[in-house]
Amino acid sequence: MSRKLVAEFFGTFWLVFGGCGSAVFAAAFPQLGIGFVGVSLAFGLTVLTMAYAVGPVSGGHFNPAVSVGLAVAGRFSWAELVPYVIAQVVGAIVAAAALYLILMGKAPVAPDSVVSIGGFAANGYGEHSPGGFNMLSALFTEILLTAFFLLIILGSTEKRAAAGFAPIAIGLALVLIHLISIPITNTSVNPARSTGQALFVGGWALQQLWLFWAAPIIGGIIGGGVHRAMLADE
Repeated sequence: MSRKLVAEFFGTFWLVFGGCGSAVFAAAFPQLGIGFVGVSLAFGLTVLTMAYAVGPVSGGHFNPAVSVGLAVAGRFSWAELVPYVIAQVVGAIVAAAALYLILMGKAPVAPDSVVSIGGFAANGYGEHSPGGFNMLSALFTEILLTAFFLLIILGSTEKRAAAGFAPIAIGLALVLIHLISIPITNTSVNPARSTGQALFVGGWALQQLWLFWAAPIIGGIIGGGVHRAMLADE
């Protein structure tokens, strides 16, 4: 179990550091910004690379909603759920702290100014949605995309699926998810990822954090339940 939790910690750290780091540092960098497409690719690449690197140890969840969905689908032990979630959340917080530390080296160094750079990649709705989408739009989007993310994860890791290609499908799915929803919520589909950034932004980000736990968890339950009932290997 200790090896699994270390793997989940590092995997989630890399997801947040690479994905949110690309949004904070590179999305709108003068003249060379990578934009939404670049940030979407960054998130997908973090999952793809860590799924190969540590996936054989822990299963490569890196996301509490994924762990819940896999448990609902009967592919993960409920007894291991809480330790996995704790490891994921801690990894995300440490990654956010690393991003904050790096940003402190950029003028201005006032904490409020630092976390405003790139919005610190925090998730939000209403006036804090990049496109101004309301709470219901954000809730529906996060549920729907997380449910499909679970369907892709579960389907690509079935015994009948092509061996060795699951991380590619899962990584590309996360790219697509971000391409769709960055304008809506800045894309969560991952409560751990949302928590780390919200803790440093504070205020509105913490007030809205409930949605970015509730919606992905609901989506994970739906995706895991649908796969188990209708799509799983017999």
